Amino acid sequence: MSRGSCAVKILEDVVSGKAVSPSSTDTKTKRTIGRRSILSLACGALLLSACGFQLRGQQDYAFKRLAITGGTPEMLGRLQRVVEGGSDTVIVKASEKPDAILLLTGGSGMKTLSLNAQGVVQEYELDYNLGYSMTGADGTVLIPPSTISLNRALTYSDQFTLAKGIEAQTLFRDMQFDAVDQLTRRLAVVRSLHPTPSEAAPGIVPRAPLPVPPL
Repeated sequence: MSRGSCAVKILEDVVSGKAVSPSSTDTKTKRTIGRRSILSLACGALLLSACGFQLRGQQDYAFKRLAITGGTPEMLGRLQRVVEGGSDTVIVKASEKPDAILLLTGGSGMKTLSLNAQGVVQEYELDYNLGYSMTGADGTVLIPPSTISLNRALTYSDQFTLAKGIEAQTLFRDMQFDAVDQLTRRLAVVRSLHPTPSEAAPGIVPRAPLPVPPL
């Protein structure tokens, strides 16, 4: 049995009540069932572990105090939640003696992706770029200027202008959060606050944008 199917079978048995059969009339039976339920849950936890399931591992960043400059309040809020919730690193102000400083720049745009037979815009491409770099407290370059580049396709219709505007805002926010999640994983490439030439993190260039299809 695969790890996934093993875990699903265990959870289905517990949730469906196969491990618990409550009785409303017999107190002794209730107590017995309660003990069985606890035992079933305990065994389920052990079997889930045996099936390969475990809590999400935390990141062990080389820097324990990180200051961030740039970025929108919404982005900074998410970045702080992800970093502090998944590691022992804390976000501090630049004046609070950080181990490293992360510089963020961002930009978004929209361009025509396709036209219909009448030459009217049928689809837009939404682009979002997150630029970032990191230095140590002493000015050592830990991550050279790099970019995370994302895009989404948005179908368009003049009949639903307001709805499409809201959809575009949602897609931009989704790309921003996606970029933040990717950034937190890329910060893990920093292994030392004083890297040797062999430990230096390379810069990352944006991936190629979506090709514009032929009209």
